[in-house]
Amino acid sequence: MAWTLFSPPHTLTLPSSALNKIAGINCYRNYGRRSERTKKFITASATDKNNEKSTEQEDKGYTPFGFVTDNPSSRSAIQLPETPAEDGNVGQMLYRIEDKGKEYGSYIKSGEFVWFVRETGSPASRRGTIVFLHGAPTQSYSYRVVMSQMSNAGFHCFAPDWIGFGFSDKPQPGYGFDYTEKEFREEFDKLLEVLEIKSPFFLVVQGFLVGSYGLTWALKNPSKISKLAILNSPLTISSPVPGLFQQLRIPLFGEFTCQNAVMAERFIEAGSQYVLKLEKADVYRLPYLASSGPGFALLETARKANFREILSQIADGFASERWEKPVLLAWGISDKYLPQSIAEEFQKRNPSAVKIKLIEGAGHMPQEDWPEKVVDALRLFF
Repeated sequence: MAWTLFSPPHTLTLPSSALNKIAGINCYRNYGRRSERTKKFITASATDKNNEKSTEQEDKGYTPFGFVTDNPSSRSAIQLPETPAEDGNVGQMLYRIEDKGKEYGSYIKSGEFVWFVRETGSPASRRGTIVFLHGAPTQSYSYRVVMSQMSNAGFHCFAPDWIGFGFSDKPQPGYGFDYTEKEFREEFDKLLEVLEIKSPFFLVVQGFLVGSYGLTWALKNPSKISKLAILNSPLTISSPVPGLFQQLRIPLFGEFTCQNAVMAERFIEAGSQYVLKLEKADVYRLPYLASSGPGFALLETARKANFREILSQIADGFASERWEKPVLLAWGISDKYLPQSIAEEFQKRNPSAVKIKLIEGAGHMPQEDWPEKVVDALRLFF
């Protein structure tokens, strides 16, 4: 046995053709909103939406690092380039993307914490105020196109990053914030006061965990809401819980999972039929690259959440005998986490108040996949 332990290591040399086969993982080429497989890497230029172009580069045999992904944007975050000193270390990636994704945003002090809040329109907007709330593990960046177009339609729009998410504060659990449902709701109340948002206003909610807390806040404050629009969110006891949140609740394994820098973008793509362009993936990745705080905030939020109790509260609270305000379900029918049946089951419990607008071509985050269709639905509803 001794000779095995102390024998010199052997170097395995593979021909370049073999390396190319290992690294030649299929990725996606985007044509408008469709995707198809190709063996070419894509570099997306950060240009105007109506003038987006991409240049294709032949696969030069990148070496996998960590784990393999089909997302070309994720690939750049977890693979070592040929010259690591020039490109690929975390510090230089942060320098490249640190100013991205803060459109319409500013930092707002509320209570003990600083929120990052996006705002479009003005208090004088003739059609009222809309507050957009995101879900986990994403951020308010997902609403940037929707809120811009809604302000053009005459609305005053706000979209905060929840505490622990995006560019808002990420307090350490046990030091003034423990990431419980009650605390999220209380801090949101304080933020509304600081922003001087007058009631009643329009509320738009999407997503898991903190998205659900937006709905439980609505149930406790119906007088503050004029109309409620819900994009793909868990609404019934039968709503599935994605694997990511189940993994986060596993001791030790959750600690490793929450520090995956490409977690948010991969969660978005797994719930849709599209691949994020590089400039978008950069923004969702940035908070998780910048520090360990967002990952541990998500970990704590997932572990403190009682999914069954929250879903029961939502399903019962919006039933016919308890909720009368108009509700729109703008539902991406290609959602790979929450099937259309969830929306239909939810509507059956209050058909007079709840209406469904199906959004074809959109997945779990309609506001990211097809914002124009979301805007059309909201303009008609509000």
